[in-house]
Amino acid sequence: MDSFKREETFDIGVKLAEASKPGEVYCLYGDLGTGKTVLSQGFGKGLGIEEPISSPTFTILKEYHEGRLPFYHFDVYRIGDPDEMDEIGYYDKIDGDGVCFIEWAELIEDILPPHYKKVTITKDVEKGFDYRNITIEDI
Repeated sequence: MDSFKREETFDIGVKLAEASKPGEVYCLYGDLGTGKTVLSQGFGKGLGIEEPISSPTFTILKEYHEGRLPFYHFDVYRIGDPDEMDEIGYYDKIDGDGVCFIEWAELIEDILPPHYKKVTITKDVEKGFDYRNITIEDI
């Protein structure tokens, strides 16, 4: 999918959420500034979450329970060892009744579930500063 502005990336997140089911895990891949958090914000809106959604860079996990499904938003950029994920309830969340978004999922690939949705976001400044290509694969 092509996105030429922030609002389009947000809207893609909304549509993903509207079609999401309990237990789904979305693993987000992309460099800094590619729009992972904007996509997450749209996803939260699509679930009916009204509170602001920000990247949990320092807390690693933010939980939202006011939408149609619980939303567990991970940012594992600061994880030094995948074993640290057990301490924050990672396994309970990915096996739970909500939906998980994992930013920087490549850092914990060894402990990702066997099936997830891989969301890759890339920029191409030749197509515009705000251009993003968003690819979603079932793994």
